Amino acid sequence: MPKLPRISGVEVIKILTKFFGFRTLRQRGSHVTLTNDLVFLTVPLHPELDRGTLLAILRDAHISREDFLEYV
Repeated sequence: MPKLPRISGVEVIKILTKFFGFRTLRQRGSHVTLTNDLVFLTVPLHPELDRGTLLAILRDAHISREDFLEYV
């Protein structure tokens, strides 16, 4: 199983909105809340997300690691 890349919060938001049907709900400070009307995600706008943070975001969004890696 390949490792998750170290990417920024902005890149994660772009992938989630473009390929997985999420939309931006609001932003407060350096955190953006996304929704697809079933789940709500909070993505920090850090220049580089830790792999554990990215994995937690994907787990909350019900997106497998392999599905996400297709679009990175």
